[in-house]
Amino acid sequence: MRASFLGCPVDLLTMAETVDLARGAMRSRERLQHVALNVAKFVNMRSDPVLATDVANSDIVGIDGMGILWGARALGLPAASRVAGVDLLAELLAICAQEGFKPYFLGATPAVLHQALQAACERHPSLAFAGWHDGYFKREEEGDVVRDIQSSGADCLFIGMPTPRKERFLAAHRDDLGVPFIMGVGGAFDVLAGTVQRAPARIQKLGLEWLYRIYQEPGRMWWRYARTNTLFAGVLVQALIRQLFQHALDAPGAVPPGPSRIGG
Repeated sequence: MRASFLGCPVDLLTMAETVDLARGAMRSRERLQHVALNVAKFVNMRSDPVLATDVANSDIVGIDGMGILWGARALGLPAASRVAGVDLLAELLAICAQEGFKPYFLGATPAVLHQALQAACERHPSLAFAGWHDGYFKREEEGDVVRDIQSSGADCLFIGMPTPRKERFLAAHRDDLGVPFIMGVGGAFDVLAGTVQRAPARIQKLGLEWLYRIYQEPGRMWWRYARTNTLFAGVLVQALIRQLFQHALDAPGAVPPGPSRIGG
């Protein structure tokens, strides 16, 4: 079910529904692009129309962040749960191992990528990769990367590159890659590799995963989260106030504002 959240499309899907759609795409070999929407991406979309178009043109816009989930619920959208990108990656790697689908990893540094590949294979001994490439390639090397993915026969492509670079890469090449299921995974390769620790489940449920990231990487993350969380809160509060006034105007007996008739 696709809905609009503050002008951004979102698909109100559960983890199970998302996994089923991805599995169906891999079986049918019909392209399906998934993008994970969190607060940082939402805020950046508001000042980057190209990124906003790239996201809107995706086949699935999943709710990745707790801030988006809570905001959607506050505005009355029937969002049941979030589908965190790192959790979806884990689920789909298990599906690949069970059903013989072959993933392709694109992104991260060579060292982190190697560790992520090794960790995935240790967790799923039957998993076979179609290929992999780090994310530190130059623009003039992009064609070689695309051709490598094309020739790999991959059933799914997981891209661990920053926004908006991965969105631009997919907008330019997704129709030529020949991969049925495509998904950006953000920093999930770092988590899989063990170089970044995921927040404990209790902290995730409290919606404080961002605070745990700041704790781990204060120099890199504090300004990003301070800026995006503040901007997101402002946008959401404005929308809630508008909604409140609209409900008041729509209530039975409500008198719409008009010119004063005092003395008249």
